[in-house]
Amino acid sequence: MSFLDTLRQWDEATTCVDRQDLSEALKIFLSIQEPNSKIYFNIGCLHLLNQDLDTAEKAFDCSIGKDEHLAVAFFQRGITFYRTERYEESLADFQHAYKALRGNQLIDYKALGLRYKLYACEVLHNVALVEAHLGNWEKAQKNLVKALDYKTDVKLNIIDRALQSTLKQKLFKPVEFPSKVLFKPNKHYVAELEKKDYLGKAKVVASVVPQDQFSGFAPLQPQVESGPARPKEPEVLRALEGEPHTVLFQFVPETSDELAVVPGNIVFVLKKGDDNWASVIFNERRGLVPYNYLERLEISVTSKQNDGLSELPTREPPTRPKRKQGLTPSNAQPKDKQPPDNSCIVKVRFTFNFAVSVPIGSSFAVLVGKISKKLKLSPAAVTLSLTSQVTVENEINANTEMESVWSRVSGGHIILWCKTKEGYKQKKPSHQQTNGEEHKEVHFLALHSYESSNPEDLSFHQGDKITFLSRVNTDWVEGQCNGNTGIFPSAFVEEIPVNDQ
Repeated sequence: MSFLDTLRQWDEATTCVDRQDLSEALKIFLSIQEPNSKIYFNIGCLHLLNQDLDTAEKAFDCSIGKDEHLAVAFFQRGITFYRTERYEESLADFQHAYKALRGNQLIDYKALGLRYKLYACEVLHNVALVEAHLGNWEKAQKNLVKALDYKTDVKLNIIDRALQSTLKQKLFKPVEFPSKVLFKPNKHYVAELEKKDYLGKAKVVASVVPQDQFSGFAPLQPQVESGPARPKEPEVLRALEGEPHTVLFQFVPETSDELAVVPGNIVFVLKKGDDNWASVIFNERRGLVPYNYLERLEISVTSKQNDGLSELPTREPPTRPKRKQGLTPSNAQPKDKQPPDNSCIVKVRFTFNFAVSVPIGSSFAVLVGKISKKLKLSPAAVTLSLTSQVTVENEINANTEMESVWSRVSGGHIILWCKTKEGYKQKKPSHQQTNGEEHKEVHFLALHSYESSNPEDLSFHQGDKITFLSRVNTDWVEGQCNGNTGIFPSAFVEEIPVNDQ
């Protein structure tokens, strides 16, 4: 099924939901051959409305499998587990949803096509409810007290009522997602389903280049009597970054860093990876496209391409190549580099996610030293575990047999969870403390607006002031703006001089 067909059916199904024809909407959604994470989420919500809890759970499983950062999918699956009285699984999902908020007050899904805001206080409200069902009344009260730190005026009453109920050890109602509110396809994509040609095909009216067949818009070139000594490439193409290629086959992205293209598009290849994927620019957007879907385009007038573009192939597209970790579009979130043969990438789940490289087989002291250095904490302040819940069995400490930990490495990666012990505070960043003297914080000024759907990124508007926290690499920086924390491209900001601060 093509990307356009998927969009049509997706739009048709959401229209049926607006007409309250839920059965027909579900039928259309289920007929989509390759649903993405948002469509699976919609299917799960409709099954949840029909009280088909087992099928709803499977749909939310698929949604999370497609996008492990979709906090609202964890929230909905937690509701599903709660209705089937599987409280421990429900608790784990609500906690995952809370961690995905990364300390922010809420996530607004409007930019992704879902008119819904997931509030941290509501997630903690449900965490407290499940703890109460498990008989952990003290934990329930602690979670509700924590929820007060994230409260808004609208959500204040529900938290206060729940806290009063826990003091009397009485259960209360959960906060539920309005299941008729679904992800809708991008309205700009839907508008392009029916193409309208207002301008017609561009053609060359006058050119200094003999037999110039370039179609497009380029700056005027100076006309001289004798003509150029040799043919020149159109100025507009020489000014663009990358090598021009023609798209031969339609490509439907499966991840957020891949780019949708259709036959006939002209893309500019920035980098080609060993895994046969290319980082390209198309319509000022950057992403990954399989290189075997492209054909190099020679624009020079001395090229045979000047005789006109050959007809696009009508055969089936080649097999989608397997992805490696090395190639990443320049505007995407930095991925973990491929580790050396004797090292391992340790992905750490903290209040934010980060990664460190540690030689496989390292001792506990080396491992905790790397992680504590990243967090600017003392090693004694860090508690590591194999799962999100710290127990005697899964806690990693000086007495742990590290062979059992490293045996869990898969593909050069392992995921660990990290918490800080009470009584310890994070050290001041190095830019604030030098030789015992405290200096002013470093601030940036946003030169351009940056919007991202990734919960780990920091969105801001042009002119915002951003507080520097740490440097991820040469291209990405971690900072804080408007009460939110995340990473962003350093090219979007400039440092404010100390005198101006």
